[in-house]
Amino acid sequence: MNDQMLIDSRETGLDKPSGEPTVAVAFGGGGARGFAHIHIIEVLDELGIRPVAISGASIGAIMGSAMAAGMRGRDIRDYTLETLGRRGELASRVWRLRPTKVGDVLAGGFTLGQFNIERILEAFLPEVIPTRFEDLDIPTQIVVTDFYGQAESVRSSGDLRNAIAASAAIPAVFRPVLCDGRYMIDGGIFNPVPFELLSGKADIVIGIDVVGGPSGDDGDRPSTTDLLFGASQLMMQSIIAMKLKTAPPDVFLRPEVSQFRVLDFFKAEEVLQASAGVRDELKHALDAIFAFYR
Repeated sequence: MNDQMLIDSRETGLDKPSGEPTVAVAFGGGGARGFAHIHIIEVLDELGIRPVAISGASIGAIMGSAMAAGMRGRDIRDYTLETLGRRGELASRVWRLRPTKVGDVLAGGFTLGQFNIERILEAFLPEVIPTRFEDLDIPTQIVVTDFYGQAESVRSSGDLRNAIAASAAIPAVFRPVLCDGRYMIDGGIFNPVPFELLSGKADIVIGIDVVGGPSGDDGDRPSTTDLLFGASQLMMQSIIAMKLKTAPPDVFLRPEVSQFRVLDFFKAEEVLQASAGVRDELKHALDAIFAFYR
């Protein structure tokens, strides 16, 4: 994987005359299922591959920013399990961040989606993640959804933590986030795996889909919560399917995460165990592509 590779730009169409092909990674959204992204980062570390560009949506924005800030996959794994793998500590932190005033709870006339994602992320994000995009080691793009603008918005400069919070603001769970005076919500709503943002930025583009899908069979009647999040999964998978037909990335992987719910943050270890097979999938895919470049 690390030998010098010669690339004939006339044959490949690439602008890069020699050296190893560059890699860019799109980390998709999926709530707690996104812990599977840790495997991707660890494998790239093992192979000595440092992406030249990153894009992310929702949990993918968090994982991508951690990598872009210089964290290795092992560091992200350890931090995740220490911070989120302890049920009591996680529940305690989230409970302390709940709305405490009646006026806050009833603001806007509804009771769902009252958690302030910006406050939660300030309590949970690693300190190494900077406050501004410009301080990241790897250029990063974060997708958010402009609620009233009914459109995708891509953030790549300025307030990084504000963009991460907006991209992770799952509807009905978290409040929308103000970005430059506009209300933004979960970036995965419009773009679950933003691999097309990396087109032309690297020789090899990797897309990781952790959206999953409704899990079960007709013997299990879905609950209201399962219907809410399951319908969102189906919508996002339809978006991904259309994008794959148009311009798929060089590598597209779907870790085994469908059995987990979007809010299964207590189950970080279980998600990592269930999705470990994606490690070999990524290695085999990269072996094949690098062999082609040789």
